[in-house]
Amino acid sequence: MAGRRFFRKGGDERTHHIHMFQEGHEEISRHLAFRDYLLSHPDEAQKYSRLKQRLAAEFPMDIKGYVNGKNDFIKKVDEKAKHWAANEGDHHVDEVD
Repeated sequence: MAGRRFFRKGGDERTHHIHMFQEGHEEISRHLAFRDYLLSHPDEAQKYSRLKQRLAAEFPMDIKGYVNGKNDFIKKVDEKAKHWAANEGDHHVDEVD
């Protein structure tokens, strides 16, 4: 993703990853809305978690296959999150607790 820096911790047993953007980047609000929507909708977060686990097992050495497998789900949640955020106001947390 252009303009993003991505950091991982844990190597093959990854425990964390961080997306970083320059302040004011157009993708920040989308990422925060996605995160906040999932935090407020645990059923959707569970679906996403199960999808990622299935894709990780299906594409253990194919990051493109893994990412492509998440694409449709992410687009649907992005759309829901955009509408949810517009109705909820700007209540997101700027930092991870």
